[in-house]
Amino acid sequence: MQQREQPSRTAPRVLVVDDDPTVAEVVTGYLERGGFVVDRAADGPSALAAAGARWPDLVVLDLMLPGMDGLEVCRELRRRGPLPVIMLTARTEEEDRILGLEIGADDYVTKPFSPRELVLRVEAVLRRHTEVRRPGALLRAGDLEVDPAARRAVKGGHQLALTLREFDLLTYFMRHPGEVCDRERLMREVWGWDFGDLSTVTVHIRRLRGKVEEDAANPLLIRTVWGVGYRFDATGRPDVVPGQAPGLASDSPTTTEG
Repeated sequence: MQQREQPSRTAPRVLVVDDDPTVAEVVTGYLERGGFVVDRAADGPSALAAAGARWPDLVVLDLMLPGMDGLEVCRELRRRGPLPVIMLTARTEEEDRILGLEIGADDYVTKPFSPRELVLRVEAVLRRHTEVRRPGALLRAGDLEVDPAARRAVKGGHQLALTLREFDLLTYFMRHPGEVCDRERLMREVWGWDFGDLSTVTVHIRRLRGKVEEDAANPLLIRTVWGVGYRFDATGRPDVVPGQAPGLASDSPTTTEG
């Protein structure tokens, strides 16, 4: 019989929220064997109470909960503070997955799922949020300033309300200006995954553009390189095509929104 690994004093705390006791028990068992401390809740109010009593390092959150659904719980947790969230759902529609990601979920796992894979995803998400930040000066691009150590982003003197993953994505772009990054690279370097749904990257870039661009429909910082990926332009200036008046953005597919 496999010996259960005992969590250390500094073991990450995971809150598992699912109204299906079988799913909750299986997920809890795998996480505990992985060395995590696990709290459980079966509905939204209980989850918020548990988080208030012992703030977790990550939440595994079922989308379909009685009374107060997972989206409401996620919104309330995000209001209280930064917290990685992995959504669980029996729904397979892309709209549901994207909605979960848009409110700030870091990952989205569809039932039925492999408990071992879920543990790997929990580890990957936590690794990205607990890794030691590289020292160095502030990152700047025009009126956009990012302090990686303080996890603070400011544009035009106003602090940006970024989710944890949006902040990581922006920091990565600003550390690699002018480089074309495909979605596979971003998922590997920012999310820490070698697998996953690439629409996760697309959704986060769309949300990030809505917060850092003057006009998200015509982005000047996070450019789309058609058929390849994205490029961060630290100048944030529109392209000028020969014969075109300055200040008008090019409609070239290498620089406009995809």
